[in-house]
Amino acid sequence: MLVAATDTTSATSVWAMVALVKNPRVMRKVQEEIRNVGAKKDFLDEDDIQKISYLKAVIKETLRMHLPDPLLVQREAREKCTISGYDIPAKTILYVNAWAIQRDSNVWENPEEFYPERFLNSSINFIGQDFELIPFGAGRRICPGLPMAVASLELILANLLYSFDWEMPQDLKKEDIDMEMLPGITQHEKNPLCLVAKIPM
Repeated sequence: MLVAATDTTSATSVWAMVALVKNPRVMRKVQEEIRNVGAKKDFLDEDDIQKISYLKAVIKETLRMHLPDPLLVQREAREKCTISGYDIPAKTILYVNAWAIQRDSNVWENPEEFYPERFLNSSINFIGQDFELIPFGAGRRICPGLPMAVASLELILANLLYSFDWEMPQDLKKEDIDMEMLPGITQHEKNPLCLVAKIPM
């Protein structure tokens, strides 16, 4: 649980920062919300996080577009079954392509656009009840690290965005950010994200 929750959380934190730097409107909006809640505190805690609805929408949208494990963890069919006309023999190893589900244009409007507002007045969550958003899987085999990963991710992002303004290094533009991923179970960025942190005035 510790390995799964920490490795995926670090990858998702980077993807969230990538998405925010590439979408300055969203970055400004989430920072304004966070800083209004934080006022003059040195560090935001779990109680503060509960008041930050737009940050939660940003995290959902990040997990929708950049889920840490695109094929989820494989499963084995316990018995023979038929799905959409396909016969699945017992003992078949099954992979769920959550990446494709979460970018399906039949389910999501403008699925390739990073748009956290889609979650603001929506009951869709990632706890395994809404099958259009399953970055942690679903059912009895849902990721046991989910509570730890989400709590950590919320605190990490909230405090990074609260404490600093983030910019691209000199002579680089947001279009220069490499979106290529490393191979592996967890989808890390191939080339490290390099940003300049500035203390807000």
